Amino acid sequence: GLHFVHVRSPHADAMPLLITHGWPGSIVEFHKVIEPLTDPTRHGGDAADAFHVVAPSLPGFGFSGKPLTVGWTVRKIGEVFATLMADLGYERYVAQGGDWGSAITTAIGGDDTEHCAAVHVTLAMGARPKLDGEPTHEEQRALDGLKYYADWDSGYSKQQSTRPQSVGFGLVDSPAAQAAWILEKFWAWTDCDGHPENVLTRDELLDNVMLYWVNANGASSARIYWESFGRGPRPEPVTIPSGFTVYPKEIVPPVRKGVEEGYTDIRHWSEQPRGGQFAAFVVPELFVADLEECFAPYR
Repeated sequence: GLHFVHVRSPHADAMPLLITHGWPGSIVEFHKVIEPLTDPTRHGGDAADAFHVVAPSLPGFGFSGKPLTVGWTVRKIGEVFATLMADLGYERYVAQGGDWGSAITTAIGGDDTEHCAAVHVTLAMGARPKLDGEPTHEEQRALDGLKYYADWDSGYSKQQSTRPQSVGFGLVDSPAAQAAWILEKFWAWTDCDGHPENVLTRDELLDNVMLYWVNANGASSARIYWESFGRGPRPEPVTIPSGFTVYPKEIVPPVRKGVEEGYTDIRHWSEQPRGGQFAAFVVPELFVADLEECFAPYR
Protein backbone atom coordinates (compact mmCIF):
# COMPACT_ATOMS: atom_id res chain seq x y z
CA GLY A 1 0.00 0.00 0.00
CA LEU A 2 1.08 3.53 -0.78
CA HIS A 3 0.02 6.40 1.46
CA PHE A 4 -0.12 9.84 -0.09
CA VAL A 5 -1.55 13.29 0.46
CA HIS A 6 -3.54 14.57 -2.53
CA VAL A 7 -4.74 18.17 -2.38
CA ARG A 8 -6.45 19.53 -5.46
CA SER A 9 -6.31 23.24 -6.13
CA PRO A 10 -9.56 25.23 -6.36
CA HIS A 11 -8.11 26.78 -9.52
CA ALA A 12 -9.09 24.77 -12.59
CA ASP A 13 -5.88 25.34 -14.56
CA ALA A 14 -3.55 24.24 -11.75
CA MET A 15 -0.53 22.13 -12.67
CA PRO A 16 -0.12 18.66 -11.10
CA LEU A 17 2.96 18.56 -8.84
CA LEU A 18 4.51 15.39 -7.40
CA ILE A 19 6.61 16.26 -4.36
CA THR A 20 8.85 13.69 -2.67
CA HIS A 21 10.56 13.68 0.75
CA GLY A 22 13.67 11.83 1.90
CA TRP A 23 15.23 10.45 5.10
CA PRO A 24 14.78 11.35 7.94
CA GLY A 25 11.89 13.46 6.67
CA SER A 26 8.29 12.71 5.86
CA ILE A 27 5.16 14.31 4.44
CA VAL A 28 5.17 16.43 7.62
CA GLU A 29 7.81 18.55 5.86
CA PHE A 30 5.21 19.79 3.40
CA HIS A 31 2.38 20.91 5.68
CA LYS A 32 3.42 24.58 5.45
CA VAL A 33 3.67 24.68 1.66
CA ILE A 34 0.65 22.67 0.48
CA GLU A 35 -1.87 25.48 0.89
CA PRO A 36 0.33 28.21 -0.68
CA LEU A 37 1.01 25.85 -3.60
CA THR A 38 -2.61 24.78 -4.12
CA ASP A 39 -4.32 28.11 -3.40
CA PRO A 40 -1.81 30.94 -3.88
CA THR A 41 -4.52 33.61 -3.98
CA ARG A 42 -5.10 33.10 -0.23
CA HIS A 43 -1.44 33.98 0.32
CA GLY A 44 -1.15 37.07 -1.84
CA GLY A 45 -0.23 35.13 -4.98
CA ASP A 46 -1.65 34.54 -8.42
CA ALA A 47 -4.06 31.77 -9.43
CA ALA A 48 -1.86 31.18 -12.47
CA ASP A 49 0.79 29.73 -10.11
CA ALA A 50 -1.47 27.07 -8.55
CA PHE A 51 -0.63 23.37 -8.31
CA HIS A 52 -2.53 20.18 -7.57
CA VAL A 53 -0.19 18.60 -4.98
CA VAL A 54 0.53 14.88 -4.61
CA ALA A 55 2.90 14.02 -1.74
CA PRO A 56 3.50 10.27 -1.22
CA SER A 57 5.17 8.64 1.75
CA LEU A 58 8.10 6.59 0.50
CA PRO A 59 7.69 2.81 0.72
CA GLY A 60 8.73 1.82 4.24
CA PHE A 61 8.11 5.35 5.53
CA GLY A 62 5.13 6.93 7.25
CA PHE A 63 1.85 5.16 6.59
CA SER A 64 3.02 3.49 3.37
CA GLY A 65 3.50 -0.26 3.41
CA LYS A 66 6.83 -1.90 4.17
CA PRO A 67 8.25 -3.76 1.15
CA LEU A 68 8.61 -7.49 1.76
CA THR A 69 10.89 -8.14 -1.22
CA VAL A 70 14.17 -6.70 -2.40
CA GLY A 71 14.43 -4.41 -5.41
CA TRP A 72 12.91 -1.19 -4.04
CA THR A 73 15.59 1.11 -5.44
CA VAL A 74 15.04 4.80 -6.14
CA ARG A 75 14.29 3.88 -9.74
CA LYS A 76 11.62 1.37 -8.69
CA ILE A 77 10.05 3.94 -6.38
CA GLY A 78 10.10 6.46 -9.22
CA GLU A 79 8.20 4.03 -11.43
CA VAL A 80 5.58 3.50 -8.71
CA PHE A 81 5.17 7.24 -8.17
CA ALA A 82 4.78 7.83 -11.92
CA THR A 83 2.08 5.15 -11.93
CA LEU A 84 0.40 6.91 -9.02
CA MET A 85 0.20 10.14 -11.02
CA ALA A 86 -1.32 8.25 -13.95
CA ASP A 87 -3.81 6.50 -11.68
CA LEU A 88 -4.89 9.90 -10.34
CA GLY A 89 -5.60 10.99 -13.92
CA TYR A 90 -2.62 13.30 -14.39
CA GLU A 91 -1.28 12.74 -17.90
CA ARG A 92 1.22 15.58 -17.56
CA TYR A 93 2.90 16.73 -14.36
CA VAL A 94 6.04 18.21 -12.83
CA ALA A 95 8.09 16.69 -10.01
CA GLN A 96 10.16 18.03 -7.12
CA GLY A 97 12.28 16.33 -4.48
CA GLY A 98 14.91 16.83 -1.80
CA ASP A 99 17.34 14.34 -0.25
CA TRP A 100 16.21 10.85 -1.42
CA GLY A 101 13.37 12.72 -3.08
CA SER A 102 15.96 14.34 -5.34
CA ALA A 103 17.22 10.92 -6.41
CA ILE A 104 13.69 9.62 -6.97
CA THR A 105 12.72 12.76 -8.89
CA THR A 106 15.86 12.36 -10.99
CA ALA A 107 14.83 8.78 -11.80
CA ILE A 108 11.35 9.97 -12.80
CA GLY A 109 12.87 12.69 -14.98
CA GLY A 110 15.00 10.10 -16.75
CA ASP A 111 12.33 7.43 -17.17
CA ASP A 112 8.90 9.07 -17.45
CA THR A 113 9.71 11.58 -20.16
CA GLU A 114 6.35 11.04 -21.84
CA HIS A 115 4.43 12.48 -18.89
CA CYS A 116 6.83 14.42 -16.63
CA ALA A 117 7.28 17.90 -18.10
CA ALA A 118 10.09 19.12 -15.81
CA VAL A 119 11.86 18.32 -12.55
CA HIS A 120 13.30 20.36 -9.69
CA VAL A 121 15.86 19.07 -7.18
CA THR A 122 17.98 20.46 -4.36
CA LEU A 123 20.58 17.74 -3.78
CA ALA A 124 22.75 15.66 -6.11
CA MET A 125 24.99 13.66 -3.79
CA GLY A 126 26.41 11.52 -6.60
CA ALA A 127 27.68 14.52 -8.57
CA ARG A 128 31.13 15.92 -7.90
CA PRO A 129 32.56 19.33 -8.83
CA LYS A 130 34.59 19.08 -12.05
CA LEU A 131 37.62 21.15 -11.23
CA ASP A 132 39.50 23.12 -13.86
CA GLY A 133 42.24 24.90 -11.96
CA GLU A 134 41.58 26.52 -8.61
CA PRO A 135 38.08 25.79 -7.28
CA THR A 136 35.52 28.56 -7.30
CA HIS A 137 33.72 29.54 -4.11
CA GLU A 138 30.82 27.27 -5.03
CA GLU A 139 33.12 24.35 -5.85
CA GLN A 140 35.11 24.77 -2.64
CA ARG A 141 31.90 24.90 -0.61
CA ALA A 142 30.80 21.61 -2.16
CA LEU A 143 34.23 20.03 -1.60
CA ASP A 144 34.19 21.15 2.04
CA GLY A 145 30.70 19.68 2.43
CA LEU A 146 31.78 16.38 0.93
CA LYS A 147 34.81 16.13 3.20
CA TYR A 148 32.88 17.01 6.33
CA TYR A 149 30.16 14.53 5.40
CA ALA A 150 32.68 11.74 4.83
CA ASP A 151 34.68 12.49 7.99
CA TRP A 152 31.97 13.31 10.51
CA ASP A 153 28.43 12.99 9.20
CA SER A 154 27.95 9.77 7.23
CA GLY A 155 28.00 7.06 9.90
CA TYR A 156 24.21 6.68 9.76
CA SER A 157 24.43 6.10 5.99
CA LYS A 158 27.09 3.42 6.28
CA GLN A 159 25.07 1.65 8.96
CA GLN A 160 21.79 1.83 7.04
CA SER A 161 23.35 0.81 3.72
CA THR A 162 25.09 -2.24 5.20
CA ARG A 163 23.16 -3.37 8.33
CA PRO A 164 19.75 -1.68 8.32
CA GLN A 165 18.15 -4.47 10.35
CA SER A 166 20.68 -4.16 13.19
CA VAL A 167 19.97 -0.52 13.90
CA GLY A 168 16.29 -1.15 13.23
CA PHE A 169 15.79 -3.24 16.38
CA GLY A 170 16.82 -0.34 18.59
CA LEU A 171 14.79 2.19 16.63
CA VAL A 172 11.53 0.26 17.02
CA ASP A 173 12.22 -0.56 20.68
CA SER A 174 13.05 2.90 22.05
CA PRO A 175 11.33 6.18 21.21
CA ALA A 176 14.38 7.99 22.60
CA ALA A 177 16.63 6.13 20.16
CA GLN A 178 14.32 6.91 17.26
CA ALA A 179 14.14 10.58 18.23
CA ALA A 180 17.93 10.87 18.61
CA TRP A 181 18.58 9.08 15.30
CA ILE A 182 16.38 11.63 13.49
CA LEU A 183 16.82 14.84 15.46
CA GLU A 184 20.62 14.80 15.26
CA LYS A 185 20.21 15.22 11.50
CA PHE A 186 17.84 18.13 11.95
CA TRP A 187 20.56 19.72 14.08
CA ALA A 188 23.26 18.93 11.51
CA TRP A 189 21.43 19.63 8.26
CA THR A 190 19.06 22.56 8.84
CA ASP A 191 20.10 26.20 8.65
CA CYS A 192 19.35 26.64 12.35
CA ASP A 193 22.27 28.53 13.93
CA GLY A 194 23.12 25.63 16.21
CA HIS A 195 19.73 24.33 17.36
CA PRO A 196 16.79 23.03 15.27
CA GLU A 197 14.29 24.67 17.63
CA ASN A 198 15.55 28.01 16.35
CA VAL A 199 13.70 27.32 13.08
CA LEU A 200 11.13 24.61 13.92
CA THR A 201 8.91 24.17 16.93
CA ARG A 202 9.32 21.16 19.18
CA ASP A 203 5.89 19.96 18.08
CA GLU A 204 6.91 20.15 14.41
CA LEU A 205 10.07 18.16 15.10
CA LEU A 206 8.15 15.55 17.11
CA ASP A 207 5.40 15.27 14.48
CA ASN A 208 8.03 14.04 12.05
CA VAL A 209 9.59 11.66 14.61
CA MET A 210 6.15 10.29 15.49
CA LEU A 211 5.47 9.25 11.91
CA TYR A 212 8.50 6.95 12.19
CA TRP A 213 7.71 5.80 15.74
CA VAL A 214 4.03 4.89 15.48
CA ASN A 215 4.64 2.98 12.24
CA ALA A 216 7.80 1.20 13.45
CA ASN A 217 9.74 2.49 10.45
CA GLY A 218 13.24 2.22 11.93
CA ALA A 219 14.45 -0.64 9.72
CA SER A 220 12.02 -0.22 6.82
CA SER A 221 13.05 3.40 6.23
CA ALA A 222 16.74 2.46 6.50
CA ARG A 223 16.46 -0.12 3.74
CA ILE A 224 16.36 2.48 0.98
CA TYR A 225 20.08 2.92 1.71
CA TRP A 226 20.73 -0.83 1.43
CA GLU A 227 18.70 -1.00 -1.79
CA SER A 228 20.22 2.01 -3.49
CA PHE A 229 23.97 1.95 -2.91
CA GLY A 230 25.62 -0.20 -5.56
CA ARG A 231 22.50 -2.18 -6.37
CA GLY A 232 20.17 -1.94 -9.33
CA PRO A 233 20.48 0.06 -12.53
CA ARG A 234 21.56 3.69 -12.29
CA PRO A 235 18.99 6.30 -13.32
CA GLU A 236 19.09 7.54 -16.89
CA PRO A 237 20.36 11.08 -17.55
CA VAL A 238 17.58 13.65 -17.24
CA THR A 239 16.96 15.16 -20.67
CA ILE A 240 13.72 16.98 -19.87
CA PRO A 241 13.90 20.56 -18.46
CA SER A 242 15.44 20.63 -15.00
CA GLY A 243 15.76 23.12 -12.19
CA PHE A 244 18.08 23.34 -9.20
CA THR A 245 17.94 25.41 -6.06
CA VAL A 246 21.07 25.79 -3.97
CA TYR A 247 20.45 26.17 -0.25
CA PRO A 248 23.71 27.25 1.45
CA LYS A 249 23.46 24.81 4.39
CA GLU A 250 22.63 21.77 2.24
CA ILE A 251 24.80 18.71 2.97
CA VAL A 252 26.61 19.24 -0.34
CA PRO A 253 25.30 22.29 -2.22
CA PRO A 254 25.02 21.48 -5.96
CA VAL A 255 27.57 22.92 -8.39
CA ARG A 256 26.32 23.47 -11.92
CA LYS A 257 29.37 22.07 -13.70
CA GLY A 258 29.11 18.95 -11.57
CA VAL A 259 25.51 18.14 -12.49
CA GLU A 260 25.33 19.12 -16.17
CA GLU A 261 26.33 15.63 -17.31
CA GLY A 262 23.35 14.05 -15.57
CA TYR A 263 20.87 16.86 -16.32
CA THR A 264 21.34 17.92 -19.92
CA ASP A 265 18.68 20.66 -20.09
CA ILE A 266 19.01 22.82 -16.98
CA ARG A 267 16.63 25.77 -17.35
CA HIS A 268 16.44 27.06 -13.77
CA TRP A 269 19.28 27.67 -11.31
CA SER A 270 18.85 29.72 -8.17
CA GLU A 271 20.79 30.24 -4.96
CA GLN A 272 18.89 31.11 -1.81
CA PRO A 273 20.23 33.29 1.01
CA ARG A 274 19.38 30.73 3.68
CA GLY A 275 18.16 27.18 4.12
CA GLY A 276 19.54 23.66 3.99
CA GLN A 277 17.86 20.27 4.11
CA PHE A 278 14.09 20.19 4.69
CA ALA A 279 13.66 23.48 2.81
CA ALA A 280 9.87 23.22 2.56
CA PHE A 281 9.75 22.79 6.34
CA VAL A 282 12.24 25.49 7.34
CA VAL A 283 12.04 28.19 4.62
CA PRO A 284 8.59 27.56 3.09
CA GLU A 285 8.19 31.02 1.52
CA LEU A 286 11.47 30.70 -0.38
CA PHE A 287 10.61 27.15 -1.40
CA VAL A 288 7.16 28.02 -2.78
CA ALA A 289 8.38 31.07 -4.71
CA ASP A 290 11.18 29.06 -6.26
CA LEU A 291 8.90 26.25 -7.44
CA GLU A 292 6.48 28.77 -8.94
CA GLU A 293 9.33 30.36 -10.88
CA CYS A 294 10.92 27.07 -11.94
CA PHE A 295 7.75 25.48 -13.28
CA ALA A 296 6.05 28.58 -14.75
CA PRO A 297 7.24 27.91 -18.34
CA TYR A 298 5.64 24.43 -18.45
CA ARG A 299 2.04 25.33 -17.66
